Amino acid sequence: MQQSDAIVVGAGLAGLVAAAELADRGRSVIIVDQEGENSLGGQAFWSLGGLFMIDTPEQRRLKIVDSPELALADWMGSAQFDRQEDYWPRRWAEAYLEFAAGDMRSWLHGMGMRWFPVVGWAERGGSLATGHGNSVPRFHITWGVGPGVIEPFIARVTAHVHSGRIQLKFRHRVSQLDMTDGVVVGVSGEQLAVDTVERGQQSSRDVIADFSLQASSVIVSSGGIGGNLDLVRQNWPVDRLGVAPASMISGVPAYVDGRMHGIAKSAGAGLINTDRMWHYTEGVKNWDPIWPAHGIRVLPGPSSLWFDAFGNRLSAPCLPGFDTNFTLKRILASGKDYSWFVLTQKIIEKEFALSGSEQNPDLRSKKWLEVIKARLGRGATDAVEAFKREGEDFIVTDTLDELVAGMNRCAGNQLLNVESMRQQIEARDGQVDNPFSKDAQVIAIQAARHYLGDRLVRVAKPHKILDPANGPLIAVRLHILTRKSLGGIHTNLDGQVLDADGETIGGLYAAGEVAGFGGGGYHGYNALEGTFLGGCLFSGLRVGRAAG
Repeated sequence: MQQSDAIVVGAGLAGLVAAAELADRGRSVIIVDQEGENSLGGQAFWSLGGLFMIDTPEQRRLKIVDSPELALADWMGSAQFDRQEDYWPRRWAEAYLEFAAGDMRSWLHGMGMRWFPVVGWAERGGSLATGHGNSVPRFHITWGVGPGVIEPFIARVTAHVHSGRIQLKFRHRVSQLDMTDGVVVGVSGEQLAVDTVERGQQSSRDVIADFSLQASSVIVSSGGIGGNLDLVRQNWPVDRLGVAPASMISGVPAYVDGRMHGIAKSAGAGLINTDRMWHYTEGVKNWDPIWPAHGIRVLPGPSSLWFDAFGNRLSAPCLPGFDTNFTLKRILASGKDYSWFVLTQKIIEKEFALSGSEQNPDLRSKKWLEVIKARLGRGATDAVEAFKREGEDFIVTDTLDELVAGMNRCAGNQLLNVESMRQQIEARDGQVDNPFSKDAQVIAIQAARHYLGDRLVRVAKPHKILDPANGPLIAVRLHILTRKSLGGIHTNLDGQVLDADGETIGGLYAAGEVAGFGGGGYHGYNALEGTFLGGCLFSGLRVGRAAG
């Protein structure tokens, strides 16, 4: 039976960071993953590469005044920790904030990472200063997006592979954590047949052999549950958000299946906060899908008008990019599982971005000329225009009558009344004639444009939706898009897994999304964005320096 100092289960970002740190300390490491070599880096590859950092040079250049104290207030107002088991998640949150305001940027910068100069303002909140949301922009997009985040860690791991310190075992699916006298001593599972599918596509589960590996430490870094819609529904917080959507689309590949949650639990691991999840309300069906039920998130600026399935405009804080969970609850309260954006060509050109590295080839290229051509040229980005042209959720017309008729055809019903929608849109349009307004969304747009980054590349100048000069009109049907698990395996601040009584399980660690990004859920109930990749980096770093 093959032995090593440590086994890492899952070759995503957290697993790569942990393995690199372990090998740097002279430990021998085996990384196992049920997918093929082309999936190295896991979900992080598909991300926009956003990182939550505090008081950075990028922020200061844009006259953003941030501080650890303000970030802590924002985080705790969003997390709303209220359970006895939130002790370690809170400790992880505090430790991450110290990291994000301290060594995080210099550590990553030293490995060659750089960031887009305009810092994004995600999850703006829109309610009270003591509640959810980022008071200031903190979303730092990595140059090279998701692949740019994983690149330095793949390089570090590859160097250790060449030296013999790390072994990579792809198509190895763990089905059991092996234990002796209550201590985890290795893993067992099945070797899967080689499959030549492209990255992200669903691979086979054909078994060709069994395997067992031994190590003094096992680190579970297998990701979340977002690709397993049955498991999402099983853990859905009905009492808090309402009944789970009848229809959802998936923001992550099928291999994000949550298997290791149950396997860890069978070995005695405590699972906490599994009802806390982070699913987006601005999902569209991918017209060129890679994985099953593949959805893409629209990353909206604040100007699109948001309507429920019945044509009722959503009120603050249900504004684009402001409060994800509040908006999700409001949409589900309508009894339907979709909603609508109504906007203009001017808005889509300035404000629409799409999540995912594959949807942002200009940022992925790390070439300024490509970024300038894509972001400052005529029209929206090529990716957005492709969705507008090919996507089944997009309707483009010259008149409101045509638009509403098209929306009803798209939804397969007659729930929308054109005169009701006209009245609501005209009322909103009447609020842009002055620099004053009682419309919360118009006020939010005006406030956003005080920030130079928003004014330059993110927020359109306020204009009338129904003025033909700003057209054509565009409607987008929005689905619920699964994405992140905010809860998971309970750990202490070294990533040691805790059992149901809060005692450590010898030899077992967890990092990344499977551990709720730290402690079993360091976000609490709400995320501030940039904290998913940030949590994978931080938890992988801590575990890699503690295990073995």
